[in-house]
Amino acid sequence: MESSTKKHIITISGMLGAGKSTSARKIAEELGYMHFSSGDLMRAIGKENGIDDIRQVNLENEKDHKFDYMVDERLREIGANEDGVVIDSRMAWHWIPQAFKVFLNISLDDAVPRILANVSPERRATEHIPNDPMEYKRLLQERMDSENRRYDKLYHVDIYNLSHYDFVIDTKDKPFDIVVAEVLDAYRRWLG
Repeated sequence: MESSTKKHIITISGMLGAGKSTSARKIAEELGYMHFSSGDLMRAIGKENGIDDIRQVNLENEKDHKFDYMVDERLREIGANEDGVVIDSRMAWHWIPQAFKVFLNISLDDAVPRILANVSPERRATEHIPNDPMEYKRLLQERMDSENRRYDKLYHVDIYNLSHYDFVIDTKDKPFDIVVAEVLDAYRRWLG
């Protein structure tokens, strides 16, 4: 990609529990950029439609893609009109090709204990997160499968295909400050 087509936008995608939201917020703060979360928008849209559980939002999206289309439109608007943004989103890399595209990787076996150790009581209740790690892993796998089916059906893309991204980092044994530092270093190199 030529330097002239690059925008000061970083998209953060990745596995569930890899630290997308935490990393994106910190990266935005470090750069003085705006932060946007597709997941937060999807949850808000779900609540507006009487759905509190993100898993149910995903299942509804498999039948009627109106929530996906609303989020997609917002991402396209950001890509066309904004600069200085960090976006945590499964599909932002697709809608904003001139962005620096990051994928945070972690296995579900490593992600589950991380999520369960840091989940707020409010999120645990609204997303119906079980205490049993094996049950939670099963639910996360269902969510990943649902999202991948949707994105394949809608856009013919595999969000877990690492070739879509400019920078891939495994977050398993890395504190967030190290993840943030490595992403920022790669972003600065990408910008030239």
